[in-house]
Amino acid sequence: MPGMSSGVSSTNPIVVAAFHAALLHQSRIVLAIVALLAMSWNILRAVQLRRALASPAGLPARPFARVVDAQPEPAARRLLRIFFGCLWILDGLLQAQTQMPTGMTPQVIEPTARASQAWVQHVVNFGATLWTDHPIVAACSVVWIQVGIGAMLLVAPRGRWSRGAGLLSVGWGLAVWVFGESFGGVFASGASFLFGLPGAVLFYCVAGVLIALPESVFDTPALGRRLLRLSGVFLLGMALLEAWPGRGFWQGQPQGAATPGQITAMTQQMSQTPQPALLSSTVAHFGSFDAAHGWAVNLFATLVLGGLGVALVVFAGTAAGHRRRIQMTIAVLTVFCLADWVLVQDLGFLGGTGTDPNSMLPFVALILAGYLALSPNGISVETAGPHLRGRPLAEWREALLGKPSYLLRTIAAIGMVGVFLVGAAPMAFASVSGTADAVLWQALNGPPQILNEAAPQFTLVDQSGRTVSLSSLRGKVVGLTFLDPVCNVDCPLIAQEFRVADQLLGGASAGVEMVAVVANPLYRSQAVTRAFDHSEGLDKIHNWLFLTGPITQLNKVWAKYGVDVQVAPAGSMVLHNDLAYLIDAAGRLRVELGTDPGPATAAYKSSFAGVLAAQLRQLINSPAR
Repeated sequence: MPGMSSGVSSTNPIVVAAFHAALLHQSRIVLAIVALLAMSWNILRAVQLRRALASPAGLPARPFARVVDAQPEPAARRLLRIFFGCLWILDGLLQAQTQMPTGMTPQVIEPTARASQAWVQHVVNFGATLWTDHPIVAACSVVWIQVGIGAMLLVAPRGRWSRGAGLLSVGWGLAVWVFGESFGGVFASGASFLFGLPGAVLFYCVAGVLIALPESVFDTPALGRRLLRLSGVFLLGMALLEAWPGRGFWQGQPQGAATPGQITAMTQQMSQTPQPALLSSTVAHFGSFDAAHGWAVNLFATLVLGGLGVALVVFAGTAAGHRRRIQMTIAVLTVFCLADWVLVQDLGFLGGTGTDPNSMLPFVALILAGYLALSPNGISVETAGPHLRGRPLAEWREALLGKPSYLLRTIAAIGMVGVFLVGAAPMAFASVSGTADAVLWQALNGPPQILNEAAPQFTLVDQSGRTVSLSSLRGKVVGLTFLDPVCNVDCPLIAQEFRVADQLLGGASAGVEMVAVVANPLYRSQAVTRAFDHSEGLDKIHNWLFLTGPITQLNKVWAKYGVDVQVAPAGSMVLHNDLAYLIDAAGRLRVELGTDPGPATAAYKSSFAGVLAAQLRQLINSPAR
């Protein structure tokens, strides 16, 4: 899948150091937000106390505050809010793992997308480009977005703040479901409930929707019955997929078979994940058992899923008369899900690039919430204060003045919105950036080498046959590189980087000459350089020069600038090191840059261009020495 891999190791020390530095910087911003909110709390609380002392009877109890004190939050809603709040925070912390910046795309997103249809890969590839081109920004942003959502679910006061946190969870969850989980594998061949279908984060979205609903929906058992019955229908569908012939679930790995069944292959793969030996051994043993008894394992899974689905559909329809049966059904479902979570999904978050604990725990939480919703609270906050409904400012003022805890939770919720924005704002800016992060180029080539020496002189001819010497370019900053005009691997990519850098300079490009010298002793004619320029769109750049000349002169230039040119066996292309030099207006070498693009993917594209443009602009603005 082009464009979905940066070609940079997930443990590259330059990337890791940049990731840690960015996280540390943003942590300081988060701490500053917390300190500011603490000051705000102290000031507003002092105002409350001053008002109370000024009134002989103290502050009267406000109507909304009395309702909040009198009516506890519905148990089902509280479970969803606390469980998924903690889960979002855990997922955010998992995103802080060292391998996330450049390991997320090739190790998590790409394998999932590859198993899906072509249109799914196209959609995911479009979204994953943001992560690929901006790995540090994306990895850091997701940390704070998910921590912010989770903390807001936990601390936001009841009412519009809490419901808003639910909506935020839904919005971000859908983005992760599409671009991070490739629609949860719904369109992938071989997808199974046992592996995580329809995607763990889709359950986060369902929970977010329930949290975002008015609390009045929890006043009757109807919500619980619907949730349990829909879960039963879902399990019946998963049982049907599990039993469907030809999907690879019925076979284990009979003796002599080269390809294992889906469940065996999954467990064998998960057992190789870096993890404690006890867990790896347990998963490996189950994989061996499935390899020998694949048909029996899948029959058991199909019957359990189907039986539990039927039980939920039937018993939840008349919950009052089947409470005990529903409890037994949920107990069996919980045991089954926990067993699958350990034996097949292998906990889901191990290995250095695990992003969440997978789907079983969120699904069980939804089932338990459905059961708790069968026992309604009675009168909710929304129905008990009709005089405040439709008046959000009045509701906020009444609660703020009458209940200190509401004030504290409101301030905390505002702070978590700030934490969310610490992540969301950089990602939004990155999405409209025209270049990839410079860290990708630095990971492949190292930082620029600063020089200050006289640039070796040369005299060659350009693509139009005009004689050009380095001294004739005096007064302009020169970006110099070496390209093979018949190369179809690195050189076209490097040429595009120079073209993009020239565009990034804008009007400042009038003070720059972009110069390439032929790096091929066999193909060095002006016709060849013109053909290369035309194919790469360089003939439309006013300050582009592609220089060539007699082989004796080229050899001298290559030697002066440390370019090692070797003709490749049985081919017209040559081997040469990828270098670029920046020469100031006084003709002095100021910067040496490696231009190795690594794998030919969109991840590198424009990463070097940003660095090149910044270095050229710095030389333009600095006096020549």
